[in-house]
Amino acid sequence: MTNETGQSGPADLVEVRTVAGRVRGRWRPGAGPGAPRSAAFLGIPFAEPPVGDLRFAAPVPHAPWDGVRDALEHGATAQRGDPGVTLIPEPSVPGESTLNVNVFTPSPEPASPGAGLPVLVWIHGGGYFAGSPASPWYDGRAFNRDGVVTVSVSYRLGFDGFGRIEGAPSNRGVRDWLLALEWVQQNVAAFGGDPARVTVAGQSAGGGAVLTLLGMERAQHLFHGVYALSGALADVSDERARALAEDIARRAGVAPTREGLASVPEERLLALQKEATDLDPRQLDTVISQGLPLGPAVDGDLLPRPTRESLRAGVGADKPLVLGTTDDEFTMALAGAARTLRWVPRSLLLSRLGVPARARRAYLDANADVVALGKVRLAGRVVTDRMFRTGALRVAADRGGAATWLYRFAWPSGAFGFAEHCLDVPFFFDCLDGPATEPLAGPHPPQELADAVHAAAVAFVVDGDPGWPRHDDAGTARVWDVPVRDEPDAYASVRPLL
Repeated sequence: MTNETGQSGPADLVEVRTVAGRVRGRWRPGAGPGAPRSAAFLGIPFAEPPVGDLRFAAPVPHAPWDGVRDALEHGATAQRGDPGVTLIPEPSVPGESTLNVNVFTPSPEPASPGAGLPVLVWIHGGGYFAGSPASPWYDGRAFNRDGVVTVSVSYRLGFDGFGRIEGAPSNRGVRDWLLALEWVQQNVAAFGGDPARVTVAGQSAGGGAVLTLLGMERAQHLFHGVYALSGALADVSDERARALAEDIARRAGVAPTREGLASVPEERLLALQKEATDLDPRQLDTVISQGLPLGPAVDGDLLPRPTRESLRAGVGADKPLVLGTTDDEFTMALAGAARTLRWVPRSLLLSRLGVPARARRAYLDANADVVALGKVRLAGRVVTDRMFRTGALRVAADRGGAATWLYRFAWPSGAFGFAEHCLDVPFFFDCLDGPATEPLAGPHPPQELADAVHAAAVAFVVDGDPGWPRHDDAGTARVWDVPVRDEPDAYASVRPLL
């Protein structure tokens, strides 16, 4: 029997030759009635398993293999164990070969130079310590329907990926992103894609990841556009990274060196990492102002300076950027504090959340609609603004006249009553009919909004323009709601914090 690429095998299987060897994927139905089918290649290793001598090493390209390698199931994930109830379904897959890619393509045939399809590379979120590329939401089926090859990548998480270890290369998780993008450059044409038309995208920590790449000189040749959803930059200082490493090593009873920490079993190190990074509510302002303790670090090598400084210096200015946030990213995390916050004066609440005295009155006036909904909503909006929305405005300003588009995702979830963290992801991927969307979006999320959000993402990947006015002095941004609209100074309620 011969499949559509002229290769022998069952009709639902398809083979592609990569630089390292042949891989076997599977055809699957298209996204929606009448949509053409596409092919999925899962768990293709781009690097050797980061275990043994390679545990705290820079990633090493995977060695070639003989014969045909099955790419029919998701590869192992850096996320271990049961992640519990999460906003995005991101399962853990056991195994050692955790550095892999998933490729979804409508045309798994070699493309000649300049004739391939545009490519979207997705980097998952999870606070740099969790998350998985094996989510059914990241399937890429709808992007395939619209002529876009989609690749999701894995990377080392937590201390293994980002911890500062004497004698080990810095930013190992970042180096994983770079090697995965190099794999895309070398191989995506074999799957029908164009390596000269690669857009990197991600959400939450993944959004921070693609902004980090945008400001990294050594990454510029690997992609051509950036789409950041709820991106929060880490840019961990050397002092903070060193302090965390010393704390974890002390808890383990070893030296904060590669040799010492390599003697700590993975499961034990994960437990110590959790102990050392568990958030004390009294340290909330530190996390809001400085970001998460694990993530890309200013190491003097890959990141010689904070990302925003690089953007202000013009790094990445030749690449179009779309970025934005949901309106109430972390309000849901404060729902359990309603009884306590009830008795806290607003001025004290704003003080504890780091709003300077000079800005409080203007901020309350600018957010009068949220203030009227109670202190949980107000506190959630402050956390959202300080961790995400001010950052989006500052990154846009840092880029000066570079092509930049802002959006706000404002549609209130039918489950939460506001636009919470992760809500925009199933709209971006146009997978509202997928698993686990109802707990996040409610029973009847508007398909017309998903059509609009997804179409804008496709337009950006294909043409470098999402279809609304660029960010400029007027502050115009697309507001994703029903109806969709474009607003001048759409982030006006955030400006008192700038």
